Amino acid sequence: MSTKAEAPPSDARPSDAPLADAPETRGSSHGPVAASEIAVGVIIGRTSEFFDFFVYAIASVVVFPQLVFPHLPPLEGMLWSFAVFALAFVFRPVGTAVFIAIDRRFGRTTRLTLALLLLGSSTVAVAFLPAHAVVGVWAAILLCMFRIGQGVALGGAWDGLPSLLALSAPSGRKGWYAMIPQLGAPIGLIVASGLFAYFLVTLSAADFLDWGWRYPFFVAFAINVVALFARLRIVATPAFQDLFKSSELQPTGVLTAVREEGPRIVVGAFAPLASFAMFHMVTVFPLSWVFLFTREEPSRFLLIEAIGAGVGILAILGSGMLADRYGRRAVLAATAAGIAAFSGFAPQLLDGGATGELVFMISGFILLGLSFGQASGPVASSFALKNRYTASALTSDLAWLFGAGFAPLAALFLSVEGGLLASGAYLLSGAVATLIALWLNRTLAKPSSD
Repeated sequence: MSTKAEAPPSDARPSDAPLADAPETRGSSHGPVAASEIAVGVIIGRTSEFFDFFVYAIASVVVFPQLVFPHLPPLEGMLWSFAVFALAFVFRPVGTAVFIAIDRRFGRTTRLTLALLLLGSSTVAVAFLPAHAVVGVWAAILLCMFRIGQGVALGGAWDGLPSLLALSAPSGRKGWYAMIPQLGAPIGLIVASGLFAYFLVTLSAADFLDWGWRYPFFVAFAINVVALFARLRIVATPAFQDLFKSSELQPTGVLTAVREEGPRIVVGAFAPLASFAMFHMVTVFPLSWVFLFTREEPSRFLLIEAIGAGVGILAILGSGMLADRYGRRAVLAATAAGIAAFSGFAPQLLDGGATGELVFMISGFILLGLSFGQASGPVASSFALKNRYTASALTSDLAWLFGAGFAPLAALFLSVEGGLLASGAYLLSGAVATLIALWLNRTLAKPSSD
């Protein structure tokens, strides 16, 4: 795979390939950018990705320990399931490197089509996963392969639309437009939780484990197809092609970006760590705790998660207003401090019955929404324009890897070994990392209104 910075010959470049010598296009003659149209494409794309994410995450709790690891004790099977879950985050940077090379050679439309086809096929392949009782250890091997495919595809699915949306944001509304892509997470969670809850309630345990759990993965594939066409419609538009050719949205080589932006990429990866750690502490981890250590039906808790996600939507919207008034970094710092306080007492609420669970989820989603709403690229302005696209993609990959990839595994293991308070220590570490990264960013970033 080539990561050289020079562009391919012009006679070999498709019409949608980025131009290395294209001028900055903000304020150019193509006219004002339809930010609302970009926002719709961004929300559809992110909802599709997060629906895939949560379908797999929920199955990691209620399906795979019994289907793939039935020969292990329940806790050990859950930990192995979470280890497989982390593979997508480990291989996501690999996908970014591979698909950026494709982008530079064949154009963004080709890259996005191949990435989403790989994501859809890897996701639907999980629906056909045979049980351990049928193929033995091959069930785990196949699941690992499909999960790696999802991770590589997610790295390739970075389409630049959030950056394009940021470029199109009216003056003084950067915070509001920054939170729009993040709305896909709670929307995806609501749909995924509702779908699994429906099958858990309407089917017997045997039928659910035999075939019922597979349907959400088919739905995920269908949503991927819709999202592909919605995003291609924007990416292929000439007006947006002009903007994608701007220096801020060109994919430079991965090695070039790492060599020139390495310290800033690392700081950027740790800046949203509190948000991403919190992300799993109120979604995947509590579901696993309730499933393993309480008698509560998972379908009921999934509905509580859906309610919490609804509150999270309101909190994300609120983050946009707060960020425009006080600045994105200020919002991230304040919410990181709030998450640190939350980590000291809230996890124990999971042992407080239905009331404690509801308080934990509602308060957790409020903090998550306020924080996660501004977690997308808070230090992107510190990257040089020519590296911003690739550096932002790598920063996102590493942030999810460090902050979220191993979060369910670590939180469950710590909770079993040291009680629920120990999982709060994991969350506290993410909050501290965010505060340190934001402080370091002041010495690395260029002057910004954020």
